Amino acid sequence: MELIDAGIFASPDGKANYSEHLRVPAMSLGTYSIPAGATDPQQPHTEDEIYVVVSGKSSFTSGGRCVTVGPGTTLFVPAHEEHRFHDVTEDLTVLVFFAPAEGSLGTKG
Repeated sequence: MELIDAGIFASPDGKANYSEHLRVPAMSLGTYSIPAGATDPQQPHTEDEIYVVVSGKSSFTSGGRCVTVGPGTTLFVPAHEEHRFHDVTEDLTVLVFFAPAEGSLGTKG
């Protein structure tokens, strides 16, 4: 067993920030923090992702669909799909699960 402290993390520099907490071959887990008003610069990943919103509010666009997200919202994004958090109105903290581990299938894009 491994105990992971994946609590609420604030971005240290006022920009979107990803902090990885766990990496094994089959998956990785991290916290993605986006301050209110900041932009989400991420590009599509080569792995499937699950996002679980822990705190904050924003819009999220993926696969041509836009939804409002807040605490408890859970999103699945298949590998290579364009997606982005935007219109972040409250500091956003999201748990991010990659399967397999982020970057293990090649470069983003």
